[in-house]
Amino acid sequence: MWNIDRASTRAVLFDLDGTLLDTAPDMAGALNELRREQHLAPLPYPDIRPVVSHGATALVRLGFGDVATTRFEELRKRFLAIYSTRLAAETRLFEGLNEALSRLESSGVEWGVVTNKPGWLTDPLLQQLNLSGRARVVVSGDALEQRKPHPAPLLHAAKKLGVQPFECVYIGDAERDVLAARAAGMKVWVALFGYIPSGERPREWAADGWLETPEQLARLLMLLSD
Repeated sequence: MWNIDRASTRAVLFDLDGTLLDTAPDMAGALNELRREQHLAPLPYPDIRPVVSHGATALVRLGFGDVATTRFEELRKRFLAIYSTRLAAETRLFEGLNEALSRLESSGVEWGVVTNKPGWLTDPLLQQLNLSGRARVVVSGDALEQRKPHPAPLLHAAKKLGVQPFECVYIGDAERDVLAARAAGMKVWVALFGYIPSGERPREWAADGWLETPEQLARLLMLLSD
């Protein structure tokens, strides 16, 4: 069904927000808590969800529009402070992925995370979800000078795992994920169930495949585990 070479795949790397973890409920909650502090009504969850993959700057811009640079930075820092207190209040692995990751682990296929999320948020989030001891490598957005779409974080992850880039599959929900994986020489699949704004056209991205649902991602991981 899927054109993927199981024999040559030794590692699977994931983006974090919107691919491995459903972090949108907590990030939306933090944004709306900040809006309440500023005496504004909460935004509807469906309006916030597609913006989550683009991080704190995009979320604060959504919540407060164009404000002065100094004011914007104050709001952004406050958003991050609020979010840091509720990293895993509602955040979970997408459905079916816990079992699929276990299958990868038992089959000897390595897995890890390459995200633009800063380490001071990524590390405690993975710890709170009991994933930090399972991921064989974690490369956060501040681990290197470059971030995705630059390929350096993906290449760094492959080197840490002791595998070649062509032996890796990268899965993400943003065009920068596809660009980074292509530049790194990795196979790349798009999580269409992730946080993709309606105006984008992910099926036009230069990916190897597309996954409509978390169930399809879990099936792909099971296939790689066989």
